[in-house]
Amino acid sequence: MVFCENRLTVKKLRLAEKGIALGGSGTIAWRSFFMKTLLTLVVLAGLSSLALADIHDPPLNDQGPTRKLGRGLANMLFGVTEIVQTPAEINEREGNSAAASYGVVRGFGRFFVRLGMGVYEVATFPFPTTRASYRPPYRLDPPWIHGGYEEFPPELGFETRLHYVRDYNNGY
Repeated sequence: MVFCENRLTVKKLRLAEKGIALGGSGTIAWRSFFMKTLLTLVVLAGLSSLALADIHDPPLNDQGPTRKLGRGLANMLFGVTEIVQTPAEINEREGNSAAASYGVVRGFGRFFVRLGMGVYEVATFPFPTTRASYRPPYRLDPPWIHGGYEEFPPELGFETRLHYVRDYNNGY
């Protein structure tokens, strides 16, 4: 019996020298199982945090009260640019006569609409007014602003700027 105990003690000492500790009933197996389980839990927690991040940033989160206040201030301060921008766009699309006539009128109209919307949004920025959200109450690019077809806009006489007509100066 003494011989067996010494033999077991020698085995334990040799394993301890190699860095392997042998406990009561297979400590190495339990340690390996624990490490694998811990690694699996850490990976699952990391992946679930990505899913949670998507839930915390929904698509309408961009439209908040500060965004509404900024949009209102921008409309009030920079709406005056519509007086110059709108006739320039109409001049490019429809010609000089259209820009000088209704382009200026449309530019002033858009300026006053942006000024009014700016005042409205600054006054109501803490409250979700449009469909219980902070979205803008107007469409960003309404289709009725661009009247007519863009392919062949109406032109007066020889004021064409588009390249879909024959060039008569080259002798064709």
